[in-house]
Amino acid sequence: MIKPNIKNEFSLIKRVVLGIADNFGGCPTIEEAYDPKSKQHILKNTFPIESQLIHELSLFEQVLKKYHVEVIRPENIFNCNQVFARDVGFVIDDKLFLSNMINKRSLEIQGFEFVLKQINSQSIYNLPDDIFVEGGDVIVSEKYLFIGFSKSEDFKNYEVARTNVNAINFFQKLFPTKKVIGFELNKSDTNPYKNCLHLDCCFQPLGLGHVLVCPDGFKNPNDLHIISDIFGKENVVFISDVEMYNMFSNIFSISKSDIVSDVYFTRLNDLLKSKGYNVECISFSETSKMGGLFRCATLPLERL
Repeated sequence: MIKPNIKNEFSLIKRVVLGIADNFGGCPTIEEAYDPKSKQHILKNTFPIESQLIHELSLFEQVLKKYHVEVIRPENIFNCNQVFARDVGFVIDDKLFLSNMINKRSLEIQGFEFVLKQINSQSIYNLPDDIFVEGGDVIVSEKYLFIGFSKSEDFKNYEVARTNVNAINFFQKLFPTKKVIGFELNKSDTNPYKNCLHLDCCFQPLGLGHVLVCPDGFKNPNDLHIISDIFGKENVVFISDVEMYNMFSNIFSISKSDIVSDVYFTRLNDLLKSKGYNVECISFSETSKMGGLFRCATLPLERL
């Protein structure tokens, strides 16, 4: 049996679902795409091909297994993009929540059914119909639960708005011992440099006390003061809007000090090494063209 256990973003990972790209459907049409970065690469004729995505995910899997992580891959659904496992569900403490996803992604949950059968049904939560959350908008810590969200008007108007304001009160009631902090995100269906698809595209805590932050992702400047107060101003590592576009904050923590990052993130990688992190570098640049990176491709089930 699988016992969900996620209390933060960086304790040693024991078991994780890693997305797959097999039979992912190839390059979608503009109408089928659901984020501006994918649309940009469709128009430029640079959208990734299946073999490239499979190769990058294989490199990631090899790194995870190097650290003795049990890697689970979803069951393949023909003609369905299953690369970004993070958004299908997410674990908070000992509970696995299944996301209410946009219609264009509703098939993805089918690839997880064999995983759900290995988890006690009392640990699995289906969200109410009025609570929309995707896993990329949920950042877990012992004391806090950080949620990226969009207010009603943005949620209604933007396809890239995936988590609604109703989620804030819902999770605060469900986890009364945590302080739930909502960060309203900037959204754009057309400009990938102005869009923060999920919270983990502009914010991620790391195991040695640091936090990656892109100010351009946040709609309210005061949120940056909240982050500084929680983590300490000296521990905030800022990334630029171009670095947010390139997914710098979407690295993945294997443990408190072991991180998987893109080989091309030289500024960030050197900085993290200088702060005591061991950085495993692989290329994930093709996957990035679809608007996600390492954290997006994973759904951690258990951390020690």
